[in-house]
Parts: sequence; C-alpha cells; structure tokens
Amino acid sequence: MTDVEAEPKAATQIFGDRIDLARLFAVQLAEHGEQRGLIGPLEPPRLWSRHILNSAVIAGAFDADIRVADVGSGAGLPGIVLAIARPDISWSLIEPMERRVAWLDEQVDVLGLENVDVVRARAEDYPAKGGFDAVTARAVSALRTLIPLTAPLVTPGGQLVLMKGASVESEISAADKQIRRFRISEPRVEFWGEGLLDQPTTLFRGTVGSAAG
Repeated sequence: MTDVEAEPKAATQIFGDRIDLARLFAVQLAEHGEQRGLIGPLEPPRLWSRHILNSAVIAGAFDADIRVADVGSGAGLPGIVLAIARPDISWSLIEPMERRVAWLDEQVDVLGLENVDVVRARAEDYPAKGGFDAVTARAVSALRTLIPLTAPLVTPGGQLVLMKGASVESEISAADKQIRRFRISEPRVEFWGEGLLDQPTTLFRGTVGSAAG
C-alpha cells in the first residue's frame, strides 16, 4: 500500500470528539480505496489534506437539523465525512454506480452512522424533488451542468453548497443561464478553512428559488 499521509494537526480541531470516526474512515479509504477504484494511486499521500479535511472543513456551512443530499457521493467525499462531522444533520448520499453504493453502505455500517441514507440513483432520476434543505457535491461537473442536476432537489429557499476549484469564477459566468433559470439568488464564492488548511476549500453557494421552466 502506498504511504498514507500522516494525520494533520488540524484534524482534531475540525472533527472534535468525532475524530476517532474520521480516523477509522481514513484507514478504510487508505486500505481499500485504490483497490476498489475509489481514489487514484496518487491520493494516499494527500488523503487527509486533499480529501478528508478538504471535505470536513465545510461542515459549518450547513444549518442544524436539516436534510442534505450529496450528489455523486462516490467514495463518500464529502458525504461520509460530513456525516461524521455533523451528526445533527440527515444526509442522503446519491450515487449511481453499484460498486460505490456498496462501499458507502459498508462505511455507514462500519462507522455506525445513523444519520445517513444511501440511494442508488442518478440525481436527475431521484424521485424526491424539492425534498432537501441543501445539496452539496464535490468534483462532479461544471456549474452549468451541475446546477440543473442539483437545484431541483432543493426546496425553495434552500441552499446549493457546491465544492469547486480554482476555475469557479469562470464557471459562474458560464452558468449564468442556469443560475437565472433556477432563480438562484446571492450566488457567491466562499472559502472555508483559511488558517486551518494550506489550501482552503472553495464553495459556490446560492439560494434556490422556484424553477422558471
């Protein structure tokens, strides 16, 4: 197995009394992630900083006691990580690939996460339209493609909290039509983890209105 990144000091600060669960998930991902096609061969040496903490640091972006969907949850980044960090929130992990769904189900069981529901589906086929207070996603697609997949799942007045990269500003410009179609108000870029992570996590955030059709 490729050498795995040592746990950064920021991990305990971010996870608090849930750190042992985060450590267990890190072990699971390090031992099985590459073999099962969940992470690439270059990822173990940056497993904590690039993936686990990058996901966990946005835990404070969500209100308490709400329902959140993670679209394209894959290895459980960010869904499993956020479910560890925020046990007060109900998480639905939406993932179309059977082998990834199997992995997510296993992790929910291993970690004893009672606040997680794993659903095998494509976002566009998910039946509970408008059923979530917020939707998140990580490394799924550009905003002009991602917004039509995620916004219909959010109840009017709910939030899109989408993890993005350095190209987020150009993605926002390219998604102007979709932002207007779904009446997304206050579209903005936020940075989470400044002072904690070497590279803060970039979010696209906005409030979803009723689709204009």
